Amino acid sequence: MAPKIRIPVAICYDFDDTLAPGNMAEYGLIERLGTTPEAFWPQINTFAQRHEMDTILAYMLCMCTDSATAQAPLTREELRAYGRKIRLFPGVQTWFARINEYARQRGILLEHYIISSGLKEILEGTSIAQEFRAIFASAFLYNEQGLARWPAMSVNYTNKTQFLFRINKGCLDVGDNTLINQRIPQEEKHLPFSRMIYIGDGETDVPCMLTLKNEGGHSIAVYRKDVADSCQKVQRLLQDRRVDFVAKADYRAHGEIETYVQALLDKIAADAHLHILKQNMCLYQKKK
Repeated sequence: MAPKIRIPVAICYDFDDTLAPGNMAEYGLIERLGTTPEAFWPQINTFAQRHEMDTILAYMLCMCTDSATAQAPLTREELRAYGRKIRLFPGVQTWFARINEYARQRGILLEHYIISSGLKEILEGTSIAQEFRAIFASAFLYNEQGLARWPAMSVNYTNKTQFLFRINKGCLDVGDNTLINQRIPQEEKHLPFSRMIYIGDGETDVPCMLTLKNEGGHSIAVYRKDVADSCQKVQRLLQDRRVDFVAKADYRAHGEIETYVQALLDKIAADAHLHILKQNMCLYQKKK
């Protein structure tokens, strides 16, 4: 019989090359804007350097201007439609049901979050969007006609870490700057960092991985078997002690990712149980 669920634990995921191969904008969106990935990304880098601009803001702004030039209006529904075209890594489609059940049997209430520099609207269109308690990602501002006209939220590799703190405090409303800055006693926080697992694919995820590692959390770097230097990049992260594990981007049953996550959940559950036993012992001694 499974223990009573009482321990909240979070798994936070990057998306591009973590849950799905490639960049989400390359599933038809860039072509709709009248260009190609090979031409678009160098143009963005040049534009960002010329204007001393964040590259995420640069690509979002250029998407708005390019859509107008190409007479290809961007709406929320249009972007969500591209999300439905995204193919996922093996096992992702069934991953959440399997790992949720494993966690449940160990008295864990598992929460899933995306923290991505990609577009929130595209992520909302994917077949797994409903699995996440929150999707933190870049998003557009829309005009009265429902057309994307300006970046409303930009998520880059450094400000990704703010969302770990939001999860930690249970402050998931990105427009709320009050609660996130309030001092909250450790025991009152929604979810300690030690009960978080971060899964990402590389250097842009390092700030989140290091934040968790320094705070007692855990991280896994995934690589693509079909990309030449992908494995070497994550191996360097392991050698530099920036991550706890590296694994092939394969979420099928009994694979490396499932094995590592299950072991981490076992550890988290055991640590939580020991903490409860210590608390009970202290209470018992006070009563004597």
